[in-house]
This record gives sequence, C-alpha cells and structure tokens, in this order.
Amino acid sequence: MDYLEGLLLGRLWSDTDFENRRHVSLFLLYGIFVDLLVVYNYLTGGFSSLITGSFLPKVIVFVVLFFMCPALCFSYYRMPLWGKIPVLCAQLTKYGALTLLITAWARPKLSVSFGDLKDFLIDYLNKTLERFTAKYTDTAGTFATVLGVISGGVYVVVIVVLIILSAVLIPGIVFCVARFLQYWYDKVVSLLVLADYTEK
Repeated sequence: MDYLEGLLLGRLWSDTDFENRRHVSLFLLYGIFVDLLVVYNYLTGGFSSLITGSFLPKVIVFVVLFFMCPALCFSYYRMPLWGKIPVLCAQLTKYGALTLLITAWARPKLSVSFGDLKDFLIDYLNKTLERFTAKYTDTAGTFATVLGVISGGVYVVVIVVLIILSAVLIPGIVFCVARFLQYWYDKVVSLLVLADYTEK
C-alpha cells in the first residue's frame, strides 16, 4: 500500500520514501506497457476507441485531475479508508488518461498496415543496402557489394535499436515530466493556498 500511495500521490503528499529510491525499472516497464498497448491495437485493432480515439476527452480528464490534485490529496492521511480509495482511483485515472494520450499520439506513427509490413521491411532493407553499396562503387570496385551489405546492415541494426529504445524510453520520460510538473504545481498551491490547512 505504501508503494501504491508513493507512486500515485507523489512526494509532496506521500509520507513514504518512494521518491527517495530509484525506480528505473518501473519507468522502463511503463514504457513497455504502453508499447504493448500500441502493438496490440496495431495487430488486432482491438480497443481502438480507447487506445487511439477520443483524444479531447482524455485531455480534459487529465487536465481536470491534474489541477484538482492538491484538493484531493492534501488531507489524504487524515481520511478514513473509504475516503482514501476514491483519491487513489482519481490519481490512477489521471495517469491512465496520460497513458492513453501517449498511445493516441504513438499509434498513428505505425502507418504501414500489418499485411504490408513484411513487404515494407524488405523494400526498406533492399533500398538501404543498395544506397550504401552505391557509395563504394567508385572506390571499392568488386568489394563494393560486401562493404555495402556490411555498412548497410550495421546502419539498419542501429536504426532498429534506436527505434526500440525510443519506444521504451519516451513514455517513461513523458510520465516523469508529468510527475515533475504535478509536483511543482502542487507545491505552489500548497504554499499559496493550502498553507493554513497543511502541516507540510
């Protein structure tokens, strides 16, 4: 429960040491989770209305809960259990809306249909190897093909690795930025508005 409170409430409103520990694996897992949602929709078309649709309602939900966070969380530890659960659910909904905003942004990037994916990849690989081979034609002679395949293959591998890293890291970075902005907004509201009601 302490872990969940630390994750959802954040450092300002939580009395756990969640923020004082490293949670790199958590944000990597978050990125993988977002990627799985996108890939699932790409492969099956499932949950399209949830994953890719209704962008504006997701923004509204996130923004409303973002600005309501101080009012919801400042007296969390003085609430009975029946009052704490809705607060945690509201925070979970806020981050759920953020997650769906990321998927709604990322999913259109996969513009090639799954049925055409194999042909697209083969065509991309062939064009890349041809482009690199052409660079060595004048200088390497008969070895141009070998050098082109090696350098082109390395280039493709690097691109694939960068795409995978970006797909995993970007959602985690967005999540961290959202938490950072939430902390400082909550901090300002706590100091200027809630100072008489909080003990922090």
